[in-house]
Amino acid sequence: MYDKELLAESLEQIHKLAKTILFRIEPIKKAADFTDSPAGMEKLDSICMLLIVIGESLKKLDKITEGKLLKKYPEIEWKKVVGMRNIISHQYFDVDAEVVFHACTIEMPHLANIIEKMIKETH
Repeated sequence: MYDKELLAESLEQIHKLAKTILFRIEPIKKAADFTDSPAGMEKLDSICMLLIVIGESLKKLDKITEGKLLKKYPEIEWKKVVGMRNIISHQYFDVDAEVVFHACTIEMPHLANIIEKMIKETH
């Protein structure tokens, strides 16, 4: 069995990060808003950092739950979330603003909702 306190802490952290991304993406209306100005690039950089942390946190979460928790929630493509972390971390110059914009505006609200569901169901 895994550490319930560590699990709860990890889920809360991931949920907070997802909500922070949703807050930061609000003024961004299209991917070009990231790349058309220095302020947009700073926003892209800060969001990418949070995406890295989410991916890393999910890897650790999967490890502490011995691979059992995430597979209970197949509505999220967990490997893609972690894969995005790997791309941002190791191939930063290949990061596509369109992909980040899509991940944040389309996928992140869903991820935040699933993480919230996981928090409720694991308490």
